[in-house]
Formats: sequence, structure tokens, C-alpha cells
Amino acid sequence: MNGTADNLDRRALQVLETVFGYSSFRDRQADIVSHVAHGGDALVLMPTGGGKSLCYQVPSLLREGVGVVISPLIALMQDQVDALAEVGVRAAFLNSTQTFDESKRIERLVRNGELDLLYVAPERLLTPRCLELLESTRIALFAIDEAHCVSQWGHDFRPEYIKLSVLHERFPQVPRIALTATADHQTRAEIVERLNLQEAQKFVSSFDRPNIRYQIVEKANGRKQVLDFIDAEHAGDAGIVYCLSRKKVEETADFLNQNGVVALPYHAGMEYPKRAAHQARFLREEGIVMVATIAFGMGIDKPDVRFVAHLDLPKSIEGYYQETGRAGRDGLPASAWMSYGLQDVVQQRRMIDESDADDTFKRVQGGKLDAMLGLCETLHCRRMRLLEYFGEPAQPCGNCDTCISPPVSFDASVLVQKLLSTVYRVDQRFAPGHVLDVLRGIDSDKVKQWRHDSLSTFGIGKEYGEAEWRALLRQVIALGLLTVDHEAYSALKLTDAARPVLRGEQKVQLRQYQKPLKAKRTSSGKASAYLESDLSKEQQTLFEKLRWWRMETARAHNVPAYVIFNDATLREIARSQPLSLTQLHGISGVGDKKLETYGDALVALISGAAIPSES
Repeated sequence: MNGTADNLDRRALQVLETVFGYSSFRDRQADIVSHVAHGGDALVLMPTGGGKSLCYQVPSLLREGVGVVISPLIALMQDQVDALAEVGVRAAFLNSTQTFDESKRIERLVRNGELDLLYVAPERLLTPRCLELLESTRIALFAIDEAHCVSQWGHDFRPEYIKLSVLHERFPQVPRIALTATADHQTRAEIVERLNLQEAQKFVSSFDRPNIRYQIVEKANGRKQVLDFIDAEHAGDAGIVYCLSRKKVEETADFLNQNGVVALPYHAGMEYPKRAAHQARFLREEGIVMVATIAFGMGIDKPDVRFVAHLDLPKSIEGYYQETGRAGRDGLPASAWMSYGLQDVVQQRRMIDESDADDTFKRVQGGKLDAMLGLCETLHCRRMRLLEYFGEPAQPCGNCDTCISPPVSFDASVLVQKLLSTVYRVDQRFAPGHVLDVLRGIDSDKVKQWRHDSLSTFGIGKEYGEAEWRALLRQVIALGLLTVDHEAYSALKLTDAARPVLRGEQKVQLRQYQKPLKAKRTSSGKASAYLESDLSKEQQTLFEKLRWWRMETARAHNVPAYVIFNDATLREIARSQPLSLTQLHGISGVGDKKLETYGDALVALISGAAIPSES
């Protein structure tokens, strides 16, 4: 038995090298591949860019039959199939975008055993026709991608995912591998329960993405701030900007375009052809910025997204982690940037309070929002807070804003008492703006109308401006000392936790307000400077020639540029400058099929470039 197992593991390495062009597995990949190839079920939690796809693609090629991948991402299946075709894997998909004749052709390939991998939308999989098709052929494995979609508590819930327990019931002998990049303990338990994976082996990789720099700034003018950030650190880079509303998506995309950034809008309210065209441009062209709601992004395989920006507060750490994880999948430096202010806190609380969900769901969502606020307001390393949420201990990273420029904390107990007292004096009936006017001694018409200028707290906070008080109020709400009653015109109300603070029995330590600063431009203002390139000037010139060749080749093949080679592979080619097919074959990401297809052209380009290597 051991001899058979060793042989299978050797074949796995051979497939990895000859098909995908990698000399070794990363992290837990080898264990996962071996376990599934031998027929075991698995639950895999691995960060975006960690190589989840190989965990089911390699076993599919090792086992007899077709590997069936259940994916909710209809719009991306074509690109996934194109990428596999480039490395010589026979792959196809079945979904609602195909004609009846095209679907019949694919079904015939499945029955004849002429496919290695089949991508299926969950809705299609659950139809009697598709289930009968699968029962009539040999199945190598089932891969349930984006498995967190099964969780009713999660940020990407898909009702049809709950019905995927049918795989265990109708195909009990076929191994199943469920994969996700983000799941807290509650979501993991739900995946196991709903997909009948109680006996599955669990593989949990580190959630850390050390190449991503996390930065959260005080919101002043969000659109202007994100433009400054792009201009300073990511000019000409591909990126994603997330907004909460469709209207804000359209307005932000227009604003960026007017200011020289090539940006496309994407949200669920757009006509499907336009939405699909924008997604295709983002995937296939260089340097496009997608401005989107969270309707965009799950499963995006584009490896060279250099930044993800949030103009509004995400609902949960899971959502934030999933969205920011779309940056830097190639392992090169990337940014996760967010602007965040008082209105974000109020708006998210309102969305929870006004939803039609039951009290249990609201309580869970409120807890998730509290954790997200904790990440924003932390005085310590953001990465530590992020990883600890997923149960992973960590040390200060040195690559987030709170590590690079540690915030100043101070004893805010007296200021908080002034704020809480003012809320109390206005009978807990008024919204933040009015409370702050009273606190700062502003003689507004409304203050005079309610005679709040005669209160003992009127003007007791006049030494600070509105921005400082809003930052403090935001932190107080995040700490749970105040709540916003949306049924009473967003009135601020004291919580039980405020009492010991008012009595002076409990100290409050807060982050000192810092005026938002304009992002500083890198030395060249271009992406290449931010990447801290280890290429010489001559090698950088070759790298740019390789990128131009890749773009033209991708156009000719009608596939995204990264499907040909990703930036990391091109950088390695530029660094080592192989002058023969043998030398080229040793570079990570160059498998047999790609060597056969592109090898001669690359060697000719490099030879013609005549770039001297560094000694």
C-alpha cells in the first residue's frame, strides 16, 4: 500500500511540474492533494492566492474520471477553462450562458470520458438532467469552491449551496473537497454540517497575506482621498474600489475617469451584457480600476491586482478579508486601503436594525460589525487583529499603518464624560449633528429652538473642532457606550456600559485624532517604484518588453494576459534571461504545454533583447 501511495505522490509532483510548471507544492498543498487523490474528503481553508485550485486540479488529473467543480461564478468559468487549456488540460463548463447545442456537445464529452475537469454552476448541477449525466459517467472528485456560500450567517450566502448535500447522498464513493478563503469557526461548522463533511479531514492554512499592506484612514473626502492614494502609490495599476451603493459606484467611476484614472463601474443594477463586458475588460486589459459593489469579485483570478480600496465600511471581517484578498495574488506587494468615518458606523448599524431578519440574525450581524469596528479602531497591529479573528495567533507585522506609524492613544475619560452627559441632557432624543452642536456651543436655529443653549453642557467641548469630536464619537459608538436609535431619527442613546464611565469608575483610552493627510507620491509616482523591484534597469526594460509581448499574445488568443504568464513568471524570466528551451523550462510557471506553445518566441525575444545579466 505504501508503495502505491508513494507512486501516487510522485505522479502528483510530476503533474505539478510538467502541466503547471511548478517544482514543488506550497504550504499544505502536498498533503491535501495526496489525501484527496487517495479518495479522502477534505475541507480546505486557504487564503486567496494560496493555490486552492491546484488542490483539486492535480487530484482530478491523477484519478480516473472527470473532476467536477461546483462554482457560483458563471461569468468567470470561461476564463478558468481558458487557463486550463493553456496548460493542456481538457476542461469545459456547463451553465445557463450556453446554447442547448453547446450544452449537448459538452455532455457528450463528459459521457465519452474526454474531459479532465468540468465546471458547473450549482443551479445546473441540481437539475435532474445534470445529475443523471454525472451518474452515467466516472467522477474523479467533486470540488465545492467558495464553500462559505453555504453559510446563512455569511456574507456570500447562496441558497442553492445548502442543497449540495445531494452529492454525499447520490455519490457516496466519490471524494469531495470543499474550499474557501474565509470562514470563522461558526461558518466552518456550518460548512461541515450542511455538506455532510463530518468525516472530512480539515486543512487550515495560515490566513496571513504578508505581501498586503493594510491602511485605514480617517474619512474626509473619500473620492478625493482614493484618487490621491492611487496617484501616489498605484498609478497605472489594476485595482478594485468597493462602494456600498450603486449610485456611489457610478459617481466614483466618473470622478476617477475625469481625473485620469481608467475606471469601470460594476454593480447588480447594470444590464448583464454591460456588466460582463466590464468584467472582461478588467480581466484582459492592463491597468484597469474596477469600481464596484460587492457583487463583483468572488473568484477573480487576476493575479496582478495591486490594490483593493474601500470607500465604505464592510459589514464584517470575513467580507473585508475576502475582498482585500483579491489584491496581490501573485505574491508581489499590494495594498488594502480604506477610508472610514462616523457615518459608516451609523449607516451599518441602521442597515442591521432596519433589515427584515430575525433577532438572532441581527445579533450575529451586530457581533460581526463590532469585530470590524474593532479592526478599524485598534491601537495595535491591524494584521494581528485580523488573524486573531480567525483564531490565528500573530506578532506585529511591520507592514500595516499602525505598525509603520503607531497611533497615539490618550486618556479620553473626561472628554467621553462630556459627550455622554450632553447626550443625556438632550434627553437622548437627538442625532449626532445636534449633540455635537450643543457640545461645541454652536448657536444653530435648532439649538435655540430647543433652548439647548441653556443646558449646563452647552459649549463644554468648544476647545475641539467638529472633526475631532466626530472621530471621538465614532470610537465611543464602536466601544458600545452609545447606540444609534434609527426608529427615533438616528437619536444617540446611552447604553448600560456608559454608566461606569459617567460615574468615573471606568477609564476610556482612545486613539488621538489625526488630520487626514494627502498620500505621498513615491519617487517616480509609478507602480514599479512601489513594487520595490529587485530588477536592474536593464532587466526592468526586458520585463516591460515581455509584458508587451504577453499583451499582444493574449489578444491573439482572446484570453486574459495572466493566462499566458503572470507577472511573477515574467519577472523571473527577465531576471534569469534563459537563452534555450531547457533553461526556460526551469522557470516557475512554465510547464510542458506553455514551453511548446511560447518557448521559441520567448527565447527569440530574449536573444534579440541582448540584455546583459548582472554579475
